Amino acid sequence: MSGGVESFVYNANPGRVVFGAGVLAKLPEEVERLGLRRVLVVATPEQEADAQRIAGTLGDRAAAVFAGARMHTPVEVTERAMETVTAERIDGLVAVGGGSTTGLAKAVALRTDLPQIVAPTTYAGSEMTPILGETENGRKRTRSDPRILPEVVLYDVDLTLTLPVAMSVTSGINAIAHGVEALYARDANPIVSMMAERGIGAMARALPAIHARPDDRAARGEALFGAWLCGVCLGSVGMALHHKICHTLGGTYDLPHAETHTAVLPHALAFNAPFVPDAMAALRRALGTDDPARALFDLAQGLGATMALERLGLPAGAVDEIPGIVLANPYWNPAPLEAPELARLVANAFAGRGPA
Repeated sequence: MSGGVESFVYNANPGRVVFGAGVLAKLPEEVERLGLRRVLVVATPEQEADAQRIAGTLGDRAAAVFAGARMHTPVEVTERAMETVTAERIDGLVAVGGGSTTGLAKAVALRTDLPQIVAPTTYAGSEMTPILGETENGRKRTRSDPRILPEVVLYDVDLTLTLPVAMSVTSGINAIAHGVEALYARDANPIVSMMAERGIGAMARALPAIHARPDDRAARGEALFGAWLCGVCLGSVGMALHHKICHTLGGTYDLPHAETHTAVLPHALAFNAPFVPDAMAALRRALGTDDPARALFDLAQGLGATMALERLGLPAGAVDEIPGIVLANPYWNPAPLEAPELARLVANAFAGRGPA
C-alpha cells in the first residue's frame, strides 16, 4: 500500500468508558442509564463490606450482594452466583474489584447475557475484553464471546489509591504482559500496537513512582490509563506463549495470577525476541532500553516482586510437566515451540534467574 502501511484488520470492541477521579459516584446514574432495576453486586469475600456500601448507594436497585468471587473463576463459584441471579430475578451486574470479581461477573454474563458495569480496583485489564478464563477440574479454559464484554467501565483513580504497593507492581506488570504479547500477536495491527506501546510506557513509568509514593494521584492515574490501553490490547488480538504458560500455572497449579505473570513475562519475551524485531523496537522505545526482557525483570525485581515460581508455590516436579501441558494445546506463538526450550524457560522462571 502507498504510505508504507500494510493491510490489516482491526476489530473494535463496543463499550462505554468513564475515566477520572471519583467517577464511582456516577454508578447510580449508569445503572439508571441501562434501565436496570434489580442489580447484583459481586465481590470477593475480602471486599464484602465495600460491596455492601456500594449496594447502599444504589438503593432499591441493588437486589443482592454475592461476595464469593475467587481467583481463576472456578465454575462452582459461578454456579452458586447463578442461583442468586435466578432467585433474586437479577437484571444487571455490578463488579467493583480486581480480576477475580470481574471474572465472576463476566462468567455470569456469559450464561445470561446480563449487562455489566465494572469498576476496576487493580490494573488487571480484563474489564476491557470479551475473554473469560474459567477453571474446572484443575484446568483453565479461555473463551471469547461478545456477551462477556462489560457494557460500562468506570475507571476511578481513587479506587486504586489504597491498592497495596506489592499488588500494584504485579498487577501493573500483568498489564504490561497484555501489551507485550499484543505487539507480536498473529493478528497484530498498527492501531493496537500504538495502544500497546503507549500503555506499556505509561505503566513502566508509573510503577516506580507508586512504589516511592503510593498515594501519588498522578502516578496512579497514569498506571490506570496504561492498564486500560493494555486491556484493550488483550481484548483485541490473540495472545501467545506467555499467556498459555500463565494459564497453565494458574489453572493447573493454582498459582496467583498477577504474580505469575510478573515472574514469567521476562522469560517468555526473551524466548520470542529473536523472532519479533518490530515488537522489540517498540518495546525499546516504550521502556527506553536496549534489552526489554532484562529491563522488565529488573523493574519487577527492583520493586520487590517475587521472580521465582518456586516461591509462588510451584512444585519442583511441575517444571517437567508444564511443557507437555503447553504443547498438548498450544497457543499460536511467533517462535517455534519445542519441549527442551520450554523446559529451560520454565526452569529459569522457577529458580528466579534472569531471562536467558
